[in-house]
Amino acid sequence: MVLIKPLFLISLICLSSCAKMGYLWNQGWGQMSLLSRARDNQEVLKDPNVSAADKLKIKRVEEFKSYFFTYWKRKPSGIYSETTFLDQEAVTYLVIASPYVEVKAIDHCFPFMGCFPYLGFFSQEKAQRFAKGLQEDSYETYVRPVYAYSTLGYFEDKILSSFFYYDDYQLAELVFHELFHTIFFIKNEVSLNEALATHFSRLMAFEYFNLTKNKIEAKKAERAKSVALNRLFSQEIKKYNEFLKKSNVKTPKEIKKLRKDYLKKKLLVRMKEKCEELAVKRCFPLEKEWNHASLAAFMTYESKGEELESLQREKGLSTREFFAFLSKNYEEYEELDVEEKFSKWLFHKK
Repeated sequence: MVLIKPLFLISLICLSSCAKMGYLWNQGWGQMSLLSRARDNQEVLKDPNVSAADKLKIKRVEEFKSYFFTYWKRKPSGIYSETTFLDQEAVTYLVIASPYVEVKAIDHCFPFMGCFPYLGFFSQEKAQRFAKGLQEDSYETYVRPVYAYSTLGYFEDKILSSFFYYDDYQLAELVFHELFHTIFFIKNEVSLNEALATHFSRLMAFEYFNLTKNKIEAKKAERAKSVALNRLFSQEIKKYNEFLKKSNVKTPKEIKKLRKDYLKKKLLVRMKEKCEELAVKRCFPLEKEWNHASLAAFMTYESKGEELESLQREKGLSTREFFAFLSKNYEEYEELDVEEKFSKWLFHKK
C-alpha cells in the first residue's frame, strides 16, 4: 500500500500542465515531509521533552478517533496514529484569487481530484510568492492559514501540533470533521463537503459530550445567529457583485475606490446593523479589510448547512439515518450521470 500513494501522485503530475506539475511536485514533497517527520504517538507520549499539555491533546485526539470509527461502524485506519510537530503555526496556507472586475474565486482543476477554488501551500513563503504572481496577472489575492486538513484517505493523516490550539470541544469537532471527509466526499463540491463535515461533526459532538437539551439549544441559538449573519453577508456580497458588473469602472484603481465607497456606505453599514440586532459576540465583517479574493473566499465556504439541517428535519432522520440517506442518494446520482451538481440535484429532489 505504501507504494501506491507515491505512484498516484506521479500519475497526477504526468497528466498535468507544466505549471501544475511544479505545484504538485512541491505539494508532494511537502506531504512526504509531514509523513517523514511524524513520530508514533506512543513514542511521543513517553518523550520527557514533550509537554504534558501536548500529550493530553494527543490522547484526546485518539479518543475522538476511536469514537468516530465506532460510531460509524468502520474499521479504524492508521490515521492520527502518529504526530508531527510543525515548525510554523499553521500546517498550510490557502491562496484564493479573484478578478478585479468581479467577486469570483478562480478554479484550479486536477485529474481525478476535480476542481478547487484555491491552492494550498505547505510553505507560507511559497504561498505569498504564488499570490504575488497572481497579483502581477491582475488578480486580487487572499492568503489564509489552515490548521488542519484531510488527504481524503490517500495518506494516513497525522496529528499536527497545530491541533493543540483548540480546546477539547473544538478539537472533537475538528477531528470528527476531518475524519468525515475520509468516509464521504463529493467531487467538485467544496462548499457542500465542508457543510456536510461541519453538520455531522456538530451532531457527533453533541452526542460525544452528552450535552443536555438546554446546552444543545444554547449552542443552536448561537449557531442560528452565526448563520443569519453569514446569510446576510453572502446576500450583500452578491448585491455588490451585481452592482460591480453593472458599473463602467474597469481599472484596478477605479474598482478599489468603488469597492471602498460601497462597503463603507452600504455593505458594512448593513452588517453593523445586523450585528447589533443579533447581539453577536463579534461582528467579523467589520474586523478586516476586504478585497475581491477574501470576499470570494467567504462565498466559497458559504454554508449549505441550513439546507442540510432542513432536509434532515423534514425527513425526520437520526444522524446515522441521514448519513445513509445521503449515501444512497449520492450512489443514485452517480448512476444517473446527472449534469448538474449533486447539491442542486439533492435539494431540488428532496
